Amino acid sequence: MGNNFIGPEELSRIAVQLGILVPTNYPEILFSRRELTRKQDEYILLLGATQMKNGETVTIKSLRTHLGIDPDKSEPCFYNQDWYLKEKFIEKPLEPKWFLVRKDVFQTTRGKNPEEISLQYYFPSAILCTYAFFAYWFHFKKYLWMNDFIWCNDLDGNGDRIYVARYIDPTGLCKNGYSIHRHLKIREFYGCVDFA
Repeated sequence: MGNNFIGPEELSRIAVQLGILVPTNYPEILFSRRELTRKQDEYILLLGATQMKNGETVTIKSLRTHLGIDPDKSEPCFYNQDWYLKEKFIEKPLEPKWFLVRKDVFQTTRGKNPEEISLQYYFPSAILCTYAFFAYWFHFKKYLWMNDFIWCNDLDGNGDRIYVARYIDPTGLCKNGYSIHRHLKIREFYGCVDFA
C-alpha cells in the first residue's frame, strides 16, 4: 500500500490526538495481495480501533467529544451542529478490522441520487468515514474529502440517509468542521403553495 497505510505502528503515533487505544490484538488482513496491489494508489488500508483512551467505545459521539466542535480552539474538529446528537447511528461502534477506504469520490457518482448509485456501490458507515477522516488527517496532515460529501449506509430515525465529510466550505461562509448531514426524502408533507 506504500504510504496509503495506517496500521498499529502508525496509530500509535497519532493515538493521543485521536484519543484512541491502539489495538494490541488485531485481526488478519483479509484482502488479497492482488486486491491490495490494484487499490494501493486510490485507497488507504486502515486498522479500526475500538476503544477510546477514556474507556468508551470508538463512535462518532466519542470522537466528537474528544475532538470538539470549535475550529478556533483546535483543528481538525467537528462542525458545530447538534441535530444528530440523539440519533442512534452516532453510537454505532467501529468494527475491529482492517478497512480499505477510497480516498476520492467516484466521478460517475457526483450529483446523483443516493438511491440510484446504491444499486452499484456499497456505502460505508458514517463511523468508518469519520474515523478514516481524522486518522488520515493526524497521520498524513491532509484532508480526505475536503470539499466532498460521502454517502453512508446509515439512516436517521426518520429513514433519511446520512452523508458526511466536506471539512471546508469552499464559499468561506461557514467555519471549518467535519460535517454530518441527512438527505431528506420527499414525503407527503412536502408541497408548495401559490401566492399573489
